[in-house]
Amino acid sequence: MGKRIRVPLPRIRNDVPVSKVSDGGDSAVADIGSGSESSAPRKRADARRNEETLLEAAAAAFISSGVDAPVRDIAVKAGVGVGTIYRHFPTRADLIVAVYRHQVEACVEAGPVLLATSDSPHAALARWIDLFVDFLVTKHGLAEALQSDDATFATLHAYFIDRLAPVCAELLDAAARAGQIRPDIQALELMRGVGNLCIGANKDTRYDARRMVELLLAGLRLP
Repeated sequence: MGKRIRVPLPRIRNDVPVSKVSDGGDSAVADIGSGSESSAPRKRADARRNEETLLEAAAAAFISSGVDAPVRDIAVKAGVGVGTIYRHFPTRADLIVAVYRHQVEACVEAGPVLLATSDSPHAALARWIDLFVDFLVTKHGLAEALQSDDATFATLHAYFIDRLAPVCAELLDAAARAGQIRPDIQALELMRGVGNLCIGANKDTRYDARRMVELLLAGLRLP
């Protein structure tokens, strides 16, 4: 993969409904559906921006401190009050799920963007896999959370596969049609292989998961 490249992503669609929009504090909270029809689109846009800010702040806190990061720290990063977070996400499990889905959707939407903007389908695949590795290695504590008895997490793995496997398959197909990689690689095979290489990436400083993934991708290339 070489030098890591940040890919500008489109505005992320969110699957977690938000019924309210905050002014950034704990007091004034307006219902999206209230007010005149002319103000409804603006309120919906404000709600999406508000929720995205919260999710990005929570993701940053999870990366640095794990999924048990204090809600107050997340609120500070987002520039809102703690009460605002609880109005959007009543439980920590709700917040973890929303962050997880938010970042899955970022990976989903990155695929077509990379195919359209990269020098080649193989370059698009390599850059997407780099984003996929980012997703995998920054989920401090998420694996343990997913194995808990909380029913909120029950469908996340299926959601992960259902959303990401088709994107990976599209990138693989494009690279295979271009004659850049062998055509017999399945999306789930590659994703599982990358996932296995990322296990323990944060526990041993001598292990470079990205280098191992780079070697895996190099093995897909046709001469």
